[in-house]
Amino acid sequence: MNKIAIIGGTGLENIKFLEKAKETKVETPYGNPSPGIETGNYNGLEIVHLSRHGKKHSISSTNVNYRANLYALKQLGCSHILSTTACGSLQEEICPGELVVLDQFIDLTKHIVTTINEEAKPGELKYTPMANPFSGELRDHLIEAAVVLGLTIHTKGTVITIEGHRFSTRAESNLYRAWGADVINMSTAPEAILANELGIPYAAIAVCTDYDSWRTDIKPPATEEMLGILNSSAGKMIELIKKALTRL
Repeated sequence: MNKIAIIGGTGLENIKFLEKAKETKVETPYGNPSPGIETGNYNGLEIVHLSRHGKKHSISSTNVNYRANLYALKQLGCSHILSTTACGSLQEEICPGELVVLDQFIDLTKHIVTTINEEAKPGELKYTPMANPFSGELRDHLIEAAVVLGLTIHTKGTVITIEGHRFSTRAESNLYRAWGADVINMSTAPEAILANELGIPYAAIAVCTDYDSWRTDIKPPATEEMLGILNSSAGKMIELIKKALTRL
């Protein structure tokens, strides 16, 4: 039986649709995962909800213990992971408020540990294939669910993952555009890498909050504006996840 993990990003720290929800504490060899892991049921599926930044958004993206989070989901027996995230747009056609089902990443993190295979026995090699880091099956479920719900969605996108706690300079933003990246955030690459190492199919749905810093014709949005977009998008993200879950 499938057991689905939902990693809730900014704006989805709490979800209300789980039946028989209860908080679960998990210890891992890599320290404590984000607090407030919940288990419950929906549509006949076992669900685990992990709030990436904690229920009160008290953990910054750079300080999230990604290894502990993903290993905790493995210990809980999760068979698939659906993740939500906020992102900035690097392309004109991806507008604030729209959704992107990611299909590739470029990892520019520097200090986040993104492997559980730090040590190897003599003669033992452990390299994880990463050509297609996102599950095609889960991506299809998300895309089909969005179509059924009539949501504006981009069916693919390459995300640049950087470390905070700052946004890009204009020079950096233009460089990322030149590389062909579509959106930028601070969380997806470490999760995707670790999920693949642990053998758990992973997909991420991103909601765009702004145009990063490459555009010169508009004023960069204030934090309150971006949070407003995330809050107004939370409802459709929940409905999208629920519809995708029915397809599993």
